[in-house]
This record gives sequence, structure tokens and C-alpha cells, in this order.
Amino acid sequence: MTDIPHASSHRRVLAASFVGTTIEFYDFYVYATAAALVFGELFFPTGEAGTGQMAAFATLAVAFFARPVGSVVFGHFGDRIGRKATLVASLLTMGVSTTLVAALPTYAQAGWVAPVALCVLRFGQGFGLGGEWGGAALLAVEHAPPGWRARYGSAPQLGAPAGFIAANGLFLLLGLWLSPAEFRDWGWRVPFAISAALVVVGLWIRLKLAETPEFAASLREAPPPTVPIAELLRRHPGATLTGTVGAIACFAAYYVGTAFLLGYGTKTLGYTMQGFLLMQLGAILFMAAGIWIAASLADRRWDERRVLAGGCVATVAIGLVIGPLVGAGTAGMFAFLALTLFAMGFVYGPLGAWLPGLFPARVRYTGASMAFNVAGVIGGGLTPLVAQGLATTHGLWAVGWYLSAAAGVSLVALVLMRGRTGAGVVEPVG
Repeated sequence: MTDIPHASSHRRVLAASFVGTTIEFYDFYVYATAAALVFGELFFPTGEAGTGQMAAFATLAVAFFARPVGSVVFGHFGDRIGRKATLVASLLTMGVSTTLVAALPTYAQAGWVAPVALCVLRFGQGFGLGGEWGGAALLAVEHAPPGWRARYGSAPQLGAPAGFIAANGLFLLLGLWLSPAEFRDWGWRVPFAISAALVVVGLWIRLKLAETPEFAASLREAPPPTVPIAELLRRHPGATLTGTVGAIACFAAYYVGTAFLLGYGTKTLGYTMQGFLLMQLGAILFMAAGIWIAASLADRRWDERRVLAGGCVATVAIGLVIGPLVGAGTAGMFAFLALTLFAMGFVYGPLGAWLPGLFPARVRYTGASMAFNVAGVIGGGLTPLVAQGLATTHGLWAVGWYLSAAAGVSLVALVLMRGRTGAGVVEPVG
């Protein structure tokens, strides 16, 4: 990036955006992985086969419903007092919630207190992440020079695969080092405890940052909105709706390819935990490649909306081949994971620039955060649970149709609507 103006300070900003979201997504994925592997048997009473797993996946949804609440709260302060302080608060909120999971008693030890406490801390995770993504995306794109917005906006997006690699890589090592009994008894707690040290690193990086130039300029032009969410919904409902629907596909693709298939592969198809995690770690590299390629195409050849639409088309097609590929053994499973996560990079990578570009700076934190996190509720919150139920009752083909339908909904929104960058206005095409 030597051709970028102010390269040194910009690298610092991009590093802060990337490292912060890596830590936050590490926290989020540690929970998703543990839910797929052990939470069903540890935090819920023993019942019919699969019910504990479905209950564990249901707790995943708690964070998704907490994320829009976090978007409103953190967005309020992000649009009124600034991006930096709000990002520090969101990181602390999620880090503390994640670390405390390591100390929770199990159902055998505390009865129903255990799953209730688990849900409370899961809510804290989602509340913190609700303020994280929007702020990190704004931190990057509001420093971007002309022609670099999508690539700058990909910095927080690349934190997602990095956090996944850190989380699942640690679970893989624990699975190799510990016996199944040791992992079940105490090993799963280690990744949650490590979050405390990671949060300290993230805070050290973020506290060194200055406020973004676009936010400072917006304060010079006019006082901040008294209630950002009210102004957002009153003046920019079209942008909020379009941004929300356009982002559904990325969540559905991700949680089918990770949380659902990890649980399904290890508990139904008989893959070992270590073997499946290794496949996912390899496949997540395709997601990272997709994010960067998509962002580069959005800057250099097409705009973000067209790249996102192309990713949706690919995701629709991939949903139709889940049955044949997953049923074709290890090679087919890896091919499906790699294809799904590569396409997910195209429906995720440009969001870091596209969603903030739909809103003016004065409500951008709230707008981008709300659209992203409400899309998470719709596209990701219940996806592992719904996919598990569909697979159990109808087979994998139904899961594939579910994925294709989610991507199709986003595609319709992207085709019918277009956003004017920074205008906060969404208009029909043509």
C-alpha cells in the first residue's frame, strides 16, 4: 500500500479496524464452535437425540437478537460523541461477556441456572458486537482515500476469517492435545478465558487512535442528532431497509457453512472434531480470498452493489448442490465448504463500504450498524437451528433451498435498488 496517501497513519487505522474485529469475531466464533461441539450436552438436560444440539443452537440466536439493541445504543454514542470511544466500549462489553463463559457451571452442577447464565452472557456478546462492526467499518472507510473505499472497508471484513481461524484453530489444537473427556470437562473453557488477554491487546491499539475526519467534519457542519435512531428511521427508512435485506445472504451462507455443518458433520455424518475443524480452517482461506477479490473488483471495475449481487447469484447456485457435494465424502464436503465461503466473501467483503455509503455521516454509525445487525437476525440468528430442523425432517436438500432462498431475497433487493454513496437515499433502478 505504498501508493496510499499518509500510508503510515492509514496502516495504523486499518490495523486497529482489523485487529479489533478479529478479537470480536474470535469471541463470537468461540461460542458458535463450542455450541456446535459441547454446549448441547453440558448446559441442557439429556433428552431425545438432537434436542440438546438444537437447544445449543437456539442460544446462538440470543446474540443475534441482542445485536440490534447494541446497534441502537452504541450507534447513539458513536454518532454523538465519536467512533473511537464507542469502539472501546463495545470491545470491553463483548470481551467481558466472553471471558465469563469460561467460569460458568454446567447443567449437572447448577441445573437451569447454567443455561440461563449462558444466555445472559450470550446476550452480552451480541450487544457488544452490535456496536463493533459498524464502528470498525466507519473507522476504515472514513479514512479511505478516493478509489480505496471498498478495500479499506474490507479490513474489518477480513477480521471475520482471522477470528474464525484463531477460534477454530485453538479448538483444533485442544482436540489434538486433550482426550475427549478432558476437552468436555474443562478444555472447552480455555478459548473463552484467553479472550481476556486479547481484549487488552485490542484496547491498547484502539486507545491510540484519533477521531475519523468525516465525523469531525460533520460536527463542524451541524450539531449531532439528539436521537440518531429517530432521525435514521424518519429520514432514511429506504436505505435502512435496502441495506438490511441486501446483507441477509452473507449471514445465511456463513452459518450454514460453519456452525450448522460442524454440528451436522460431527454428530450425524461421523466426522471427527479435529478432521472437520481442519477442513473448515482450510475453507475459511477461500472466504478471505473472496473478501479481498470482491473489494478490489468493487474499487477497480464495478461498484459494491454489483459485486454483492454477483455473490448472491453464486450463493443461490451453491445452495442447490449441497446434497450431492456433502454426500460425496470428505472431498465433496471440503468442496462445498470452500465454494460456500468463497461466495460468502463476495456477499460480505463489499459490505464494509456499501452499507456506510448508504447513510450520511451524522447517522452513519447507527444506520450501518442497524442494517448489518438486523440482517444478522434474519439471515443468521436462527439459521443453524432451522437448518438442523430441516436436515432432520427433510434432508440436506431442504437446507440448500433455504440457503438459496436467503441469497435470492438479497439479490432481489440489490437488483431493484441502488444506493447513492453518502446520500442516505436509496432509489429504484431505472
